[in-house]
Amino acid sequence: MSPRRLARPRLLGLAALVLLPASASAQTALPEILIEAPRRPADAGPDLALTPGQLQVIDRAFVPVTVVNEADIQRNGGSSLGDQLFTLPGITGNSFAPGSANRPVIRGLDNARVRIQENGLGSADVSDLSEDHAVPIDPLAAERIEVIRGPAALRFGSAAIGGVVNVTNERIPTRLGPEGVSGQIRGSFNSGDNGHDGAAQVRGRSGNWAYSADIYARSAGDYATPHGRQANSYSQTYGGSFGASYFFNNGFIGASISQFNALYGMPGVEPAANRTRIDMIQTRIASKGEFRFDGGPLDAVRFWLGGSLYRHNEQSLVGSSFETAATFRNQELEGRVETAFKPLTTPIGTLSSVFGVQLGAQNLGTSGEAGGLLSPANTRTAAAFLFNELAFTPETRMQAAFRIEQARITGTASTFPADYLGPTLPNEFGATRAFTPMSASLGFLQNLPFGFVGSITGQYVERAPRAQELFSKGPHEASGTFEIGNPNLRKEAATTFELGLRRAQGPWRVDASAYYTRYSGFIYKRLTGVTCDDDFASCGTGGTELQQVVFGQQDATFYGAELRSQYDIGQLGSGTIGVEGQYDFVRARFADGTNVPRIPPHRLGGGVYWRDANWFARMTLLHAFSHTETAPNETRTAGYNLLNAELSYRMALRGSAFKEMTVGLTGTNLLNEDIRNSVSFRKDEVLMPGRTVRFFTSVKF
Repeated sequence: MSPRRLARPRLLGLAALVLLPASASAQTALPEILIEAPRRPADAGPDLALTPGQLQVIDRAFVPVTVVNEADIQRNGGSSLGDQLFTLPGITGNSFAPGSANRPVIRGLDNARVRIQENGLGSADVSDLSEDHAVPIDPLAAERIEVIRGPAALRFGSAAIGGVVNVTNERIPTRLGPEGVSGQIRGSFNSGDNGHDGAAQVRGRSGNWAYSADIYARSAGDYATPHGRQANSYSQTYGGSFGASYFFNNGFIGASISQFNALYGMPGVEPAANRTRIDMIQTRIASKGEFRFDGGPLDAVRFWLGGSLYRHNEQSLVGSSFETAATFRNQELEGRVETAFKPLTTPIGTLSSVFGVQLGAQNLGTSGEAGGLLSPANTRTAAAFLFNELAFTPETRMQAAFRIEQARITGTASTFPADYLGPTLPNEFGATRAFTPMSASLGFLQNLPFGFVGSITGQYVERAPRAQELFSKGPHEASGTFEIGNPNLRKEAATTFELGLRRAQGPWRVDASAYYTRYSGFIYKRLTGVTCDDDFASCGTGGTELQQVVFGQQDATFYGAELRSQYDIGQLGSGTIGVEGQYDFVRARFADGTNVPRIPPHRLGGGVYWRDANWFARMTLLHAFSHTETAPNETRTAGYNLLNAELSYRMALRGSAFKEMTVGLTGTNLLNEDIRNSVSFRKDEVLMPGRTVRFFTSVKF
């Protein structure tokens, strides 16, 4: 099927940005800094000066922090965050629509338990409501992707109980940089879906002002599998942003406006037959700033503030034209202020503290002919959090964190028959639920011999149910489900213990962790085995179009391990040859002995690489074992071997306006294996992409 053009052009809106006055002296401001993962210094370039392909280990972190830098993002070429992170230990994607709707899954946790954010602010979309909804953040606009687990997540809210995927870029400039203009142009071509993409980024400075602009677009047809094209898997995306910041003696303040547009098809038997597609648009305004203090107890005050208007239409082909069956809307505001105190010398060590408050408001709902999935629901949140880090010695540190949150969700609840079968209709009534989640963590970090760093952390995290988990009550054609919420859900609580061992420097680099989590009241989607059509009266009485999914709650236990390592063997010719390996698994069971649904399989992989000052070459093989530990009404998933290879060349350009050029070639799934993702609702209908070759290039000026 050929992808359809976007129905109409959409222009970036205009916004008046009111910036605070400041002194005339220009000084570079510090960027946002994660408590567990120190970031690059303020005067560094847009990426860490890493050797190409080198494993980056954050060894001074209390918990695992996976970092994908700009060069790796470009080489990986994934068109969604799930595609970008799919092969990293402990991370996969839900693969509902590979290449478009593929949200990251961390340690078997997805949707409402994984927070996706850009520059510290939530993505403000509906991707956590259902697996068929894309995240409106394109990797073409990313300079760095960080995946953070554990205590650092308390900073962002209970929605991050499973982890945070933070995309960073300079859409709001945080570095003043040199006078003038610089930038980058990049693009690629893909054989698997006959796709192409391109992006341009411009950074500039004039006095105390820094400017940033970017624009990108990608287009892909139905992708190839070992058995032909995956019908209705096309996608088109475009967007851009403009931002500016003003720098003064002790900080900066800036803002940006951005827009994301996408049109993509839903693969699968029924969606392909109906040509089901999603037409999405999001407009987003964000602001952040930093104020540093020379005297007194305060070191710095930082703020983040953003608002978003989001809408997507779920459409199907009726006759010769597309008609909208459901419209999803989300209007969301988020603000966070953090105060960092100057380090305090105590008899037992140096104490550093950060106190913050966070507020949020969301209006969410569906409408349209088949839009009864979720009546308008309002969520209001307010939270306060405190991080303390105590350095007993330079080799031994302790961290303690606490967060208290208030969540109030108002919507339309429904009472369904106990067997969830029609033709009895549910009773609907207005409902308001209020929750007060409280969370705390404690961690220790110790330098060890031979350059190793060890960590041990414990945390207790509570999460309030989301509106969709409480109030869903209808058909969702794009995902092929009839979803039923539970207005009586209680708070979900998780107690986690984790051990880590890391080595960041030298020829041998290691990042390893093992964890155990006990959930009280784990909220999950349960396939009942019943099928429905577009109304509840059809459930179990002849409807066959949609699978019935019910939100349930049980105690559960998760445990697993993640390992990634690289070793530079030595010199070969003009460069360095090395080997790498990885392993990860997660095991998840309910208290009654049954398995938690849609859990990733064990994965074991390794590879060889070679690099010099200009060239980088790598070949890797990742084996996913068969997934047989299935939940009721869930099928088993066969294992697979994913063979990938890449070759790139980077050169300096002299005597022209351009500074550097990189060209490369990557091959994915070179064995052309049948790959099905056990995490996906559509795994029995949708294969992952087959053998694909991609050419990419970038030029910096």
